[in-house]
Amino acid sequence: METKIGIGYDSHKFVEGRKLFLGGVEIPYECGLFAHSDGDVLIHALIDAILGALNLGDIGMFFPDTDPQYKDIRSTILLQKIADLLAKKNAEIINIDSVLMLEAPKISPYTEEMKDMLSQILKIQKAQISIKAKTNEGMGFVGKKEGIASIVVVLIRIK
Repeated sequence: METKIGIGYDSHKFVEGRKLFLGGVEIPYECGLFAHSDGDVLIHALIDAILGALNLGDIGMFFPDTDPQYKDIRSTILLQKIADLLAKKNAEIINIDSVLMLEAPKISPYTEEMKDMLSQILKIQKAQISIKAKTNEGMGFVGKKEGIASIVVVLIRIK
């Protein structure tokens, strides 16, 4: 058995006229995130972390933003493809630790639902998933409420 760690990062700016998805959950807010897909920064960073742990590159290599089949696709569908890849590689997730960096909206009312969504897709226990939120104290694009960023660390075991 081999244990590996991966880290992922993603950020997107806010834009009007789109829904906001974080961790696969629609969050009521005045703006969504600008992206080729639904812009779910938490899932995008999670996918990058998993791919990094498997030494397989990044999300853009698997789901390029130049490919029309991924236009406005839900990130949960992309994560399901990565979950299938994990199984094919005989790998399992031990732990996920994530941080969402945003001034608004407040996500604490939605973190359990996000954990439910991610645990169902990845076939792991909710106790294996940590989702935290931090503000940027008014600094940078996050602090100015121009967008959201996420960092995710994943520990996997390959059998």
